[in-house]
Amino acid sequence: MSSKRLWIVAAAAAALAACNTANTHIGDEDAGFGEAVAYDKAVQTINPAPAYTADSAKPGSNGDVGAQAVQRYRTGKVKQPENMGTSSGSGAGGSGAGMGSGGPQ
Repeated sequence: MSSKRLWIVAAAAAALAACNTANTHIGDEDAGFGEAVAYDKAVQTINPAPAYTADSAKPGSNGDVGAQAVQRYRTGKVKQPENMGTSSGSGAGGSGAGMGSGGPQ
């Protein structure tokens, strides 16, 4: 009985040795390893001090337009936005005739 246990322990040790998780190739990693995560973080980060050129529009740089908008808001003369759809042309939507349309029940 003890030799059977010895064989089981030996087989388990051999199987465990086959599961080597140590990185034996340190320094052989791809040079771009981890760059996807770094790129995604950089894309989602807002520049706290953006550089604007002389001919580019700065957000909120026109105080006259903002003051006029506030004045219209305070006097109740706000410009109504246009109604804009998400697409043009006719759609192929259904009419829903089968649901509660008074047909046979």
